[in-house]
Amino acid sequence: MYQPIIGTLGYILSPDRQKTLLVHRNARQDDQHLGKYNGVGGKMEANEDILQCMRREVREETGLRCDELILRGTINWTGFGPKGENWLGFIFLITSYSGTLMESNEEGELAWHSLDTLETLPMWEGDRYFLPLIFDDDPRIFHGFMPYDNGQPLSWEFSRC
Repeated sequence: MYQPIIGTLGYILSPDRQKTLLVHRNARQDDQHLGKYNGVGGKMEANEDILQCMRREVREETGLRCDELILRGTINWTGFGPKGENWLGFIFLITSYSGTLMESNEEGELAWHSLDTLETLPMWEGDRYFLPLIFDDDPRIFHGFMPYDNGQPLSWEFSRC
């Protein structure tokens, strides 16, 4: 029976639309993401919907409030977690926000990174497949499937609607 962990992953766009906020996962030695750069997000709680989850995660991890955000896609990551868990992720682009940005959180340091240089950062190999879809001008939502094995993506396929 397929019972994925449901989560969110958000990319906050700078006002000039040239940068995105990423967390450098460098705070916990036991972090499966240690050393990698990633968007912000996490697991959905039982008492919230996916939009509430994204807003909560952004607030907890950055100190910011999402004023405008859009669902850019979904990804089914099978075998992704440290014990081969399955994840169903909802990927958001946050285009307007308010509040005071924290310098770091319990997972690592927060910093703005140019969209043009994202491919140079250490990140999950699979992120390189879907990141362009988050920031492109195609208004359609993408739906992807990316099976993992031992921390590596086996394949990537997606459709848009």
